[in-house]
Amino acid sequence: MTDEEWMALAIKQAEQAASENEIPVGAILVLENEIIGQGYNSPISNCDPTAHAEIQAIRDACQKMGNYRLPGATLYVTLEPCSMCAGAIVHARIARVVYAATEPKSGIVESQGDFFQAEYLNHKVMASGGVLAEVASEQLTQFFQYRREQKKKLKQQTKSPDC
Repeated sequence: MTDEEWMALAIKQAEQAASENEIPVGAILVLENEIIGQGYNSPISNCDPTAHAEIQAIRDACQKMGNYRLPGATLYVTLEPCSMCAGAIVHARIARVVYAATEPKSGIVESQGDFFQAEYLNHKVMASGGVLAEVASEQLTQFFQYRREQKKKLKQQTKSPDC
């Protein structure tokens, strides 16, 4: 399969996150052309600030593989990883990360630095971005637009007097 085909599956994971009112980010871990892990954002529903899509996919893969290392694996994620997720990716020894949309505020692969190429790391990760970026960006835009509309409606409801 191509990077675009794998990313389309990560986007499906992001749809699951959105359906649970979580920020729509999804991830798929692939090794030797097989999905070994998948996940989507769920920090709110899991009451766990570490429950990002990448972490969920890594946990899933490690359980399935019976190993905390995933050499040779490729992670497909719909949003540029943050520093927490980038650290987990390095510790898991993932070989490659492919992401869709950039994250200007907290993305650490290109937006706020090139973490994976830091001199002090004992494992280097190849990374590339922009795969189905428009689709992932639109998914995020629609989600946040919906949330803003819901907040606005709630605010209007609390202002209107009961009759």
